[in-house]
Amino acid sequence: MSRISSTGSSSSSSTGGTTGNDFSSVSLDEFMQLMITELQNQDPLNPTDNAQMLGQMTQIRQMGATNQLTEALTNLSLGQSLTQAGNLIGKKVTALDEKSKEVVGVVDKISVKIDEKDRTKREVRLHVGDQTVDINNVREIVQPDAAPA
Repeated sequence: MSRISSTGSSSSSSTGGTTGNDFSSVSLDEFMQLMITELQNQDPLNPTDNAQMLGQMTQIRQMGATNQLTEALTNLSLGQSLTQAGNLIGKKVTALDEKSKEVVGVVDKISVKIDEKDRTKREVRLHVGDQTVDINNVREIVQPDAAPA
């Protein structure tokens, strides 16, 4: 009996510690695993009450909604950056490359650089000749000089 009680209390305290902290580092799957583990190891003589269970379910739903909103906003931001970058094709820009060296020239094309460690992180890149710059490092945009007739 004491073994069940101690397991139930340690499970509750670990979940309680996690609940008080920022959820940004805990994935939805990890949170679900914690909750399932807590339910499996709870004291049968003193089960989690319905109010606590509903509170945890609400937290799960909020986390899911927050994750979906974050993903949607990230995709929207990437789309806006791509649109802005597309509008720069054929325009003369002054920008800084990755080594803070000034790059001046006409934008030939655009691309998206995907972080190898975190594939959700993406950067829109402008190609100016043989050099590449991040769209966030553009300092000036000018219409290229008109070609003589």
